[in-house]
Amino acid sequence: MLLTALTGIHGDRADALTVAGRTTSYEELLGAAGAVAADLAGAPFPAFAVTATASLETVAAVVGGLLAGLPCVPLPPDAGLAEREHILRDSGAHLIEVDYARRAVAPPTRTTAAPGDPALILYTSGTTGPPKGVVLSSAAIAADLDALAEAWQWSAEDTLVHGLPLFHVHGLVLGVLGALRTGSRLVHTGRPTPQAYAEAGGSLYFGVPTVWSRIAGAPQAAAALTGARLLVSGSAALPSPVFRDLERLTGHRIVERYGMTESLITLSGRAGGEVRPGTVGTPLTGIRTRIAAEPGADIGELQLTGPTLFSGYLGRPEATAAAYTEDGWFRTGDIAAVDEADGVHRIVGRASIDMIKSGGYRIGAGEVENALLDHPKVSEAVVVGVPDTDLGQRIVAFVVAEGVTGAELTEFVAAHLSTHKRPREVRFVAAVPRNAMGKPQKRLLLNEEYQERT
Repeated sequence: MLLTALTGIHGDRADALTVAGRTTSYEELLGAAGAVAADLAGAPFPAFAVTATASLETVAAVVGGLLAGLPCVPLPPDAGLAEREHILRDSGAHLIEVDYARRAVAPPTRTTAAPGDPALILYTSGTTGPPKGVVLSSAAIAADLDALAEAWQWSAEDTLVHGLPLFHVHGLVLGVLGALRTGSRLVHTGRPTPQAYAEAGGSLYFGVPTVWSRIAGAPQAAAALTGARLLVSGSAALPSPVFRDLERLTGHRIVERYGMTESLITLSGRAGGEVRPGTVGTPLTGIRTRIAAEPGADIGELQLTGPTLFSGYLGRPEATAAAYTEDGWFRTGDIAAVDEADGVHRIVGRASIDMIKSGGYRIGAGEVENALLDHPKVSEAVVVGVPDTDLGQRIVAFVVAEGVTGAELTEFVAAHLSTHKRPREVRFVAAVPRNAMGKPQKRLLLNEEYQERT
């Protein structure tokens, strides 16, 4: 069974899960999930959907689907009508509501679903077209969670704390199913505020860079995390200044990990291991990676293979085939470099927008962004390449900063990196547009409202 904690292996626990202030035991969760599974038994639809709020109802729905052997499609609570209709139509899922007070009349029976059958269908963000359904099997999820438990020394003795959305890999697969597989207690804070994290009393904390940046800006909250065992960041690159601030305030060198919806988590730093800012560690158990770089280049597309990979894009065999190389390696679309000495990986951006070819050089946008963020007057920075008749592409930086000029920032980057990596333009903006997971929406920066140059 994927969720081994529900088999009784760790006994019952009255405070097994707390979600947005509501606490439940394994037995209560199993009863509520069993009622969902009973409703889904013999369903005439291929999948079901649930509005994935931060609630015990969402957890019961996902677990109920696993018990019934019917894949769950978590819907973002803030999704617009068009997005919801697309996901429901594309997946053929039936939208359900869950009453957590309901309990199964009889203990739920184990599903006859095979480990390779669909367990979850998570939809991509749709940045390159309509969102695609990523089919994840129980086997892939189990392999990933077991590898992470090994890397992070994650056990039933831990209390996991996070406040992340329950419709993404980070918040749902790692943050809920991970706790139900390892047996760790889970405290979902509802909203990931510094105060909520400080008051949760956890040993293991998950967050995205926005969360960690806000905690670094609240010294008292950060100090409350000194007693934790491990802090983990993911879903986007953690700025080096935030890494250093957290180390100063908490005594922890935060561990970064890398993954995608299609691959789950494949790279991570290790608990008790050496951790460097700007790096995402080494491959997890079972994962192999390679860098597809052009001759003479030290960065290239990260490709990987292993047991955590998705089963395919729902109803899109051509898109699934295109996601793999001819010899069967998954194309992540991310640009990376690997330290030859210890195999530690560094992600420098997306191939589609973060690999900048300027004046014959190949430059990773992430490297320039980190250099800008090292300037004490810069709070946010995003770098893109825009067409240029002379250079092919020129480096343009969008920054949130006060008390510094664009020329000063250009010189700062040139001094820290190489001259050819300096921004040719610096545009000051009030804020960087981001999605729900805190990832910069770079394509929006190319809209007219951000075109004023400074």
